[in-house]
Amino acid sequence: MQCHLLSFEGPDAYAEAGGLASRIKGLSSALVHAGFETHLWFVGDPQLPGYENRAGLHLHRWCQWISQYHPVGVYDGEEGKRIDYASSLPPHLFTRVLGGALIKGEPVLVMAEEWHTVDAILHLDWLLRQRGLRDQATLLWNANNTFGFERIDWERLSEAAVITTVSRYMKGLMHHWGVDATVISNGLPDDAYLLPEEEALRRLREKLPGRTLVAKVARWDSAKRWGAAIQAVAAMKSEGWRPLLIARGGREPYGNEILRTAANLGLRVRERALFSADERGMLGALDDVNEVDVLNLLTPVEPRVRGLLFAGADAVLANSSHEPFGLVGLETMAVRGVACIGNTGEDYAIAGYNAIVMESDDPREFIRLYAALKASPVRERALKNAARRTAQQYAWMKIIRRVLLPKFSVLAGDQFTPLKNAASRRLAPAV
Repeated sequence: MQCHLLSFEGPDAYAEAGGLASRIKGLSSALVHAGFETHLWFVGDPQLPGYENRAGLHLHRWCQWISQYHPVGVYDGEEGKRIDYASSLPPHLFTRVLGGALIKGEPVLVMAEEWHTVDAILHLDWLLRQRGLRDQATLLWNANNTFGFERIDWERLSEAAVITTVSRYMKGLMHHWGVDATVISNGLPDDAYLLPEEEALRRLREKLPGRTLVAKVARWDSAKRWGAAIQAVAAMKSEGWRPLLIARGGREPYGNEILRTAANLGLRVRERALFSADERGMLGALDDVNEVDVLNLLTPVEPRVRGLLFAGADAVLANSSHEPFGLVGLETMAVRGVACIGNTGEDYAIAGYNAIVMESDDPREFIRLYAALKASPVRERALKNAARRTAQQYAWMKIIRRVLLPKFSVLAGDQFTPLKNAASRRLAPAV
């Protein structure tokens, strides 16, 4: 089977802007590992090759002629890129890659992501119908968020592709647009489950004697409840705790407003860049923070270092007022961290069993729930163990086996039958 992923974001630093990149990297890698011929069509770094075979994954960097004039990142000049992507990619994909497989009767799966790819999937659907090959391909379009929903012709899209989304919460939101989406949840790559070294954890805690370490990694966006996080830290400090919030946002200007709010609340703010991308960089950033309440990290935090931060923190504030899925919360649970999440798209969360679930912006809610957990080491240990067990059920390979392939086999019908045994041999058992 050929699998084609259509997405603006991808594995290049230029194309990484948020959770979509994490989803695409994990899903594409898992599909390759499962033995499927996998192609990723994304808006990649204009300085890298247009085509690259990376460990079996076929990378197709699109819109490079536009991206060279927009060096900031994938969404710099996004409208021009969107138009070019929709007009030029489907004919190339159809004539250069899909055509041969479709004529041979081989099953083809195309999965497009987010509103930027809607016109591309409509164009591809039209091309397939023109050649009488539409029944040979299964087209999916996935919503990771509600961005751009007002620009989508939902009737046309539902005729062209099966519409999917990442959580029951998103499925409910899409009902308001007259859409009944199929839920295929996000997953985590294998390296998300690597536990940090005990020595690194010990050194992290030694640098923060008597401190309550709270972490938050999210875009600077009001929906991410940064304001509530700052209020919670201020409330903890006023009650005699010694909190330290390690914050990592993005480039959004809202971050300046949040840091000013922290200062106005009497919190001592310091900004630091990591001197290296490994654990040493994170540990070095924690030097001389006894008089710091909020430490704002100015450089990206690599996945392995995030694992150290999430596992070493007393709590990770991953709650939002609108969270389609909640990858940060799941990543925290994967390394036995205490995830404090909201009550929107986090289908994996069970309050008090594997996570702290927040219902409001009231800082007292967090303090009380967290204090109750810390008062019972046995309960805290049980929650961390349950968190990791839960997260292990969301490994991408298990999502592919339990959800994606069964749903694809229903949609593709007899086309997919010859591959069932082969896929079963390649994929690890779902437990």
